Amino acid sequence: MDLITALTYVLPHRAVSSLARSLAYSKHGATSRWLIDTVTRKFGVDLSEAANSDPRSYETFNAFFTRALKSGARVPDPDPNALLMPADGRISQCGAIESGRIFQAKGQSFTAAELLGDAKAAEPFADGLFATVYLSPKDYHRVHMPWTGTLRETVHVPGRLFSVGPAAVRYVPRLFARNERLACLFDTDFGPMAVVMVGALLVSGVETVWGGVAIPRYGDRIAKKDYRGRGIVLERFAEMARFNYGSTVIVLLPPGAAVLAPGLSAESAVRLGERLASRA
Repeated sequence: MDLITALTYVLPHRAVSSLARSLAYSKHGATSRWLIDTVTRKFGVDLSEAANSDPRSYETFNAFFTRALKSGARVPDPDPNALLMPADGRISQCGAIESGRIFQAKGQSFTAAELLGDAKAAEPFADGLFATVYLSPKDYHRVHMPWTGTLRETVHVPGRLFSVGPAAVRYVPRLFARNERLACLFDTDFGPMAVVMVGALLVSGVETVWGGVAIPRYGDRIAKKDYRGRGIVLERFAEMARFNYGSTVIVLLPPGAAVLAPGLSAESAVRLGERLASRA
């Protein structure tokens, strides 16, 4: 276990994340410029793809971090049967959900019920497919729809805020089922689809396109919101949510709905709009 992962066991997660939030939203020019310059240099952020490529023009670090892309910087796979990659990043793991369990890393797994915070909601995914995408600090931090869906419910599951970097994924048991997260459940023409936004150390929040800030500041109980009958339909490739700092998004599909794209495996570099899977 590396030092950073070991420290996350003892760090005061909420206090550290509160400080990170204050810095991310600070309008103090010198502070925001230092943060933007540091992240751009350290992680090699490609601002040529941004709708606004001038790092000095962002009022806050968070505005920079959640920046939009230029029109056409990402395009959906042209095959209408392709389910799309929801974000830029790297595949952490992907594959079959085996009897309700989702593979995390060698010797590590967790259940779909734990991830979603709802055993009944997890049942349709018991023998389906999953894909876990890790977003690093350099990546575009907006998450888009893999497939057209009607929003049915969101579930905010409070929890810890461990790092979700590769070392933590290897060593922290049930990591994605322990961190704070927002599960978004959609109805599609092939059945249910879940897109789960998993928080991490220094993450200051998740925002959705239909409701704004979706993770309350440090709730202490599972909170569900029912959207049935409200007609919130998001088209394939449409933006659905954004992270206010780097983290992970997990897509769950029911059995028989799709087949994962050939060659997709752990550590594959991926971009928004590429083929995640094909309709079965």
